[in-house]
Amino acid sequence: MSEVSNTAPDFSDLRSAAERLEGRAVRTPLLESPLMNRAAGRRVLVKAEALQRTGSFKFRGAWSHLSMLDDPTAARGVLAYSSGNHAQGVACAAQMLGLKATIVMPKDAPATKVENTRAYGADVVLYDRMNRESREELGARLIEERGLHLVKPYDDPLVIAGQGSVGLELAQQAHDAGVENAEVSVCCGGGGLASGVALALAEDAPGLRVRTAEPEGFDDWARSLQTGARQRNQESAGSICDAILTPEPGELTWPIGQRLFGPGIAVTELEARKAMAMALRHLKITLEPGGAVGLAAALFHPEEMPGDAVIAVATGGNVDADRFWEWTRFDTWDGNGLPH
Repeated sequence: MSEVSNTAPDFSDLRSAAERLEGRAVRTPLLESPLMNRAAGRRVLVKAEALQRTGSFKFRGAWSHLSMLDDPTAARGVLAYSSGNHAQGVACAAQMLGLKATIVMPKDAPATKVENTRAYGADVVLYDRMNRESREELGARLIEERGLHLVKPYDDPLVIAGQGSVGLELAQQAHDAGVENAEVSVCCGGGGLASGVALALAEDAPGLRVRTAEPEGFDDWARSLQTGARQRNQESAGSICDAILTPEPGELTWPIGQRLFGPGIAVTELEARKAMAMALRHLKITLEPGGAVGLAAALFHPEEMPGDAVIAVATGGNVDADRFWEWTRFDTWDGNGLPH
């Protein structure tokens, strides 16, 4: 493959991506805690993508794309722009395939994400998003100068197909857990994961419906779904949920979401922090803020997602240790296992 199609993937593309990921990606567990269920007042099942290779679901899409490159394209090397999780996914997949990777990252990205991306052998180029420097413009210059192949973070059919493998696994795991009808809360930036999961569930588990979860102030998907037209965020930074601060729904992902998603949900930073603390206490997994908003929506917005059971995709766990302990320290917990 030398050129990427601008056509959204179909279910067969998801199956093909899952086959390429076999033996490469981790089949992450669907976790459940009786104490978390008691705190939530219903079953809360959590797809733990923070346990995926590189600490987030992004490896799936990166491998799906890079594994399809033809030799001349692969020889030139690849470029990606990301605040950290797509960066690590592409860098790791490139290292495994013996490819050179250049990653454009914001200067204010968590140090662990920058360090890990470099540790996978990538050349990291930093930009200043706080002063509205464009990662796309910087990436375009690097592509022209170095002849690199761009791997987009979400608006790419091979990436969407790879992320859809989460949905294929989830459909079977939910069935095994006796859950046939439920809302599926997915942390959402550009919508690559949510779109891929929705495509998988529409075929394999039609009783499960994707709901986008975003931080307040960066809820472009929720506003877009409400108005029926793509809405853009006014700011590009300023939330602890750095992993999902994208400008607007993607061109490929928006039509999928408009067709298959339920209404979007926005959560507060405090709710995301509480979800991080509860994931550690009850599920023994570490989540970053952007990877916890799906769980936060499931735990703290029951009126927007009714039902006897809800599923949350915990998308990533790449967070600096000092910030994690700062954000998850709560002095008191009530008898139901909720932090205060």
